[in-house]
Amino acid sequence: MSTSPSVRLNTGAQMPLLGLGTYKLVGAENVLQAVDAALAAGYRSFDSAAVYRNEADVGRALKELLPKYGLSREDVFITSKLGPKDQGAGAMEGAMCSLTQLDLGYIDLYLIHWPGTQGLDVTDHKNPGNRATSWAAMEELHAQGKLKAIGVSNYTPTHMRELLQSCKVPPALLQVEFHPRLCQFELRALCSESGVCFQAYTSLGRAELLTDPVVLEVAKNCSRTPAQVLLRWAVQQNIGVLPKSSSPERIRNNADIFDFTLCDEDMAKLSGLDCGQRFCWDPSQVV
Repeated sequence: MSTSPSVRLNTGAQMPLLGLGTYKLVGAENVLQAVDAALAAGYRSFDSAAVYRNEADVGRALKELLPKYGLSREDVFITSKLGPKDQGAGAMEGAMCSLTQLDLGYIDLYLIHWPGTQGLDVTDHKNPGNRATSWAAMEELHAQGKLKAIGVSNYTPTHMRELLQSCKVPPALLQVEFHPRLCQFELRALCSESGVCFQAYTSLGRAELLTDPVVLEVAKNCSRTPAQVLLRWAVQQNIGVLPKSSSPERIRNNADIFDFTLCDEDMAKLSGLDCGQRFCWDPSQVV
């Protein structure tokens, strides 16, 4: 499927370790250019979401470009996510909308994007029930083959344990913020114990980590860019990454992470930056 290494989900499907993140990638031409550059660089995984408002453009771009590279629908892995406004009673309709917007027949991996519900306070005790309702809808669509795998994003260890205790279909994947300053040890251990794949977003720390002195030192020592070092640090731990860019050159450079290895000392230096810093939303207050 992919020109890059992959990991096996608990469904048996192979998911490429490298995917193109499409957050803030808007406009049909911008999406087409980015998807074209990604396919040319060997990307075979694409990550979208209802809240990104680009599912239709991503689907159209893939349908137009796959033949150019001699690829079929089965050669790419598509992820999308349920918007927080559809959490609960609107989950079935929300998931069906994503399927319609992408128009690719099925979605390889569909995630609950956020443990809370848009319009509800994070402390509202309706949130757990809404999560359960969303998961049941996704289980139904999984049984129908429309969602090949289902999972969650931005879940804490508490949210994960709640889901693992109640679900009929176990989550295939957890996607969370992960980088050297946020190593997520408890979540990674829980996922490992439970057979849940762990995937990173915000690997570059919203560009702030690109100027971190330790990252710059490691990059200089191995003659790589800071971005390549940060992405390599994750994939070397068998953790999937979703770097996002609209620049064809950056998209190509971000894919060039499988022909070198960071030494143990450099891996430890990077992991030593862990301080619990988040650059994105914090789900820890969601009941």
